[in-house]
Amino acid sequence: MLGAYFDFIRIRFLTMLAYRVNYYSGILIYTLNIGVNYFTWRAIYGDGESLGGFTGAQMTTYVAVSWMARAFYFNNLDREISTDIRDGSIAIQFIRPYNYVLVKMMQGLGEGLFRFMMLMIPGMVIAILLFPVQLPTDLSAWAGFLAMLFFSFLISSQINIITGLSAFFVENNEGMMRMKRVVVDLFSGLIVPISLFPGWLSSVLEVLPFQAITYLPGSVFTGRVQGVGIWNVLGIQVIWFVVLLIPIVWLYHAARQRLFVQGG
Repeated sequence: MLGAYFDFIRIRFLTMLAYRVNYYSGILIYTLNIGVNYFTWRAIYGDGESLGGFTGAQMTTYVAVSWMARAFYFNNLDREISTDIRDGSIAIQFIRPYNYVLVKMMQGLGEGLFRFMMLMIPGMVIAILLFPVQLPTDLSAWAGFLAMLFFSFLISSQINIITGLSAFFVENNEGMMRMKRVVVDLFSGLIVPISLFPGWLSSVLEVLPFQAITYLPGSVFTGRVQGVGIWNVLGIQVIWFVVLLIPIVWLYHAARQRLFVQGG
């Protein structure tokens, strides 16, 4: 049965491969995003050497790696689940001999692997050539970042699944999905590093899962977190991964009891 789940990874990867031209344009879009942020932060720094604990070089690196990491962990599982619920195909999914949520995670991973190879890696190479990105020299930083990147995908996907499953209870969760995307991009540290938020808001975000998606991996890659601290922040990601399993399991079981098909 485990092999069947891995097949979902392979099938989604091959499906994305059929539309790989979209991801070539995605490289351009992500590079433009990095460029806009790079010149914006250069203007903000001016002659200053440090801001919010970030040097100018660290901020450039943080911006580049954060946007390219997003290329890996981003997916539309929330929209896929919501669509399955609205068109009634979820009923067929539920009677098949597999766990629907786990299948979605595997499909998301297949898409993520494709994005990692076809968007993140080539996009990061271009960013290094165009902007003064400083790569880590410590192997533990690379190992920690790659492990944290995987957990970024898991936590982001869990939030998407929770948002998607909410369609069982509100029927149309389009507004919720849009709000979720804005909240995740802003409060994960993608747009503005969490250390630059006001003190009270920064303290609040430290007890929410969003920082585990972008800010913590970016802090490791830029060298702001080193040594034992790398494994401490990885532990935060692991904790949030376990915690987010609770609402997913509850929503999934509650949804199976509530299932009805619109128009049928």
